[in-house]
Amino acid sequence: MERLKHVVTQIAITPDCRLSELPLLHRSLLPLLSLASSIYRFSLFLRRRLYFSGLVHQRRHDLISLSLSLSLSLFLKRYILFPVVFRLPVPVISVGNLTWGGNGKTPMVEFIARLLDEAGIGPLILTRGYSGGDEAKMLHRHLLQTSARIGVGANRIATAASMFERHGYVNSCDTLSEKLSSPYKSVSGPKDERIGVVILDDGMQHWRVLHDVEIVMLNGLMPWGNNHLLPRGPLRESPSALVRADIVVIHHADLVCVPDTQLRMIESTVHNIDATLPVFHSRMAPSHFFEVKNPHSRLSPRTVQNMVVLCVSAIGFPNAFAQAISKIGPLHVDRLDFSDHHLIQADDIEMITERLGRLKHEFNVEAIVVVTEKDYDRDPVILKQLCCLKVLVLCSSLQIMPLSAWTKENFRMNLKKHLIDSLQEMNKK
Repeated sequence: MERLKHVVTQIAITPDCRLSELPLLHRSLLPLLSLASSIYRFSLFLRRRLYFSGLVHQRRHDLISLSLSLSLSLFLKRYILFPVVFRLPVPVISVGNLTWGGNGKTPMVEFIARLLDEAGIGPLILTRGYSGGDEAKMLHRHLLQTSARIGVGANRIATAASMFERHGYVNSCDTLSEKLSSPYKSVSGPKDERIGVVILDDGMQHWRVLHDVEIVMLNGLMPWGNNHLLPRGPLRESPSALVRADIVVIHHADLVCVPDTQLRMIESTVHNIDATLPVFHSRMAPSHFFEVKNPHSRLSPRTVQNMVVLCVSAIGFPNAFAQAISKIGPLHVDRLDFSDHHLIQADDIEMITERLGRLKHEFNVEAIVVVTEKDYDRDPVILKQLCCLKVLVLCSSLQIMPLSAWTKENFRMNLKKHLIDSLQEMNKK
């Protein structure tokens, strides 16, 4: 199964003009994948029409009505196959993407949660918790000292209702508007522990919840993939779906080879769809490493300079991880890439050990293993099986890059404006 995933991924990232360079096995799958993409396109169209066909609750739900509507939704979905779209009792910020993996969704979710926490607004992050729950675990570690709450579950409406019941929520539009209208700065004194805003992780294609702010992350290194929908390509929706976006962020902008040209081409495509869309740029800034054997350690990024490094990852876009390590200045970078959210097994440990042995033979020095935080949080125990080796975890945080005059403060002001606009709409209803 892991090999099949790797083959499909290779096809999805290969432009049509270079398909002839793929092995015969890869090319033999193209007709089947193209047919599957056509079926996916039709199902996407049908699903969108069903969700936005009018059965939408425009009124904000309080906790009781949310529970009742959830029961109705389950009945309709099970027996009538008709979906219901909900409005939660607080504003919803969706952070999503057009292509699979590596777009910086989860780092952006954390970034927004910190902005809201600084403004004295308690955010609730709703995430599905994919295999291993790596993203949720990482968010929990990073946001432990903030007012952020994390709800994990495939049924995000039910998860939200449970979290509202447990922690309460700010049911006054005036209170939220007042906090948003004040200058963004860290608040002193006790923070309001109630939930004020929901952040929907990977929310762009999650239509059961109405989004008040739609933030779309694009991978600057591969914004549209090979321009094919899943599974023939990495697109979950066509670029025209950006018409629903309020803010677009081009992630990994620092890793683009020719930034002036490539970033402008991406911006041009975005503005051809909606000329008014603000386009920001972001990057993952390495802060430090820690050792798997000692999670409380804190090592400088320069630790890997002039060393032989093996990057081991099971993330959506491992190229960015390997490039980030290369920029630090190691002697040599090798890599072992597994499919996104892959759980490291005993066989994988043997493969890693074997690769390290080859690197030692080639360079006559001991190589070190570097993994991402997602890989560590997915299963920190299995990595400790590399007991005789040095395994480091790279810690990074998302930063808004001040390109094209769009700064972190501009992003904050844009987000604030959209939230205030949504609150004003709520007051009208």
